[in-house]
Amino acid sequence: MPRRTKPYLLHATFRPDAEIDEEAYPFSIPAVRELGNIDFHPNVTFFVGENGSGKSTVMEGLAVALGFGPEGGTKNVQFRTADSVSALHDSLRLARGVPSPRDGYFLRAESFFNVASYMDTTGYLGGYGGRSLHHQSHGESFMAVLLNKLRGNGIYLLDEPEAALSPNRQLAALSAIHQLVEDHSQFIIATHSPILLSYPHARIIQFDSTGVSEIAFEDTEHFAVTRDFLNHYPKRLQQLLQDDAEA
Repeated sequence: MPRRTKPYLLHATFRPDAEIDEEAYPFSIPAVRELGNIDFHPNVTFFVGENGSGKSTVMEGLAVALGFGPEGGTKNVQFRTADSVSALHDSLRLARGVPSPRDGYFLRAESFFNVASYMDTTGYLGGYGGRSLHHQSHGESFMAVLLNKLRGNGIYLLDEPEAALSPNRQLAALSAIHQLVEDHSQFIIATHSPILLSYPHARIIQFDSTGVSEIAFEDTEHFAVTRDFLNHYPKRLQQLLQDDAEA
């Protein structure tokens, strides 16, 4: 069973002195504006929601508030290829547990290419299996992070890690995450993957137009749509393709 009983990151809320302009990004996003108070599971917390719902924005804000660079990597990787980081991190107040984590990583699918290039420039590849991440497939490089770079006793933020992973590799990632949880680690993961979302006893936070709320795995759209499609795919395909043809 997972051994982590107290989170490294307990909860996040807005600072009392935060200046929140509801008309300006990122507070114009309903789920960000209504963030309130997120309590994190000691082992795994998932963020789910449609594209544009704010989950990646909040993930970035948490990562930067924790000391990670906005494009990902360890806390030693601090660079920006674009000036597009929101000011959310300045408005967040994080409650942290003790002891502090001994390891940490922010994996962000959309900017992982830039982190891989940075690693090639620095020549520090030992923590990634000794091979350039650019000399591996996208999925192989993601798995290199999970299997080689993350050492346990850490806090790990993963933003859509399934983007490069086949279903089989998602299962392998789920196993790797569990091994790290067993080694006293805490994960915060933004995902669309029902495979990853199935991790037992995880807390799932849904981002939508009403704000943020906790939801059970079986109640997520990801589970319901996937199950319905696989159980009735001939009918669903017929409906979808017919609708497209009529449109």
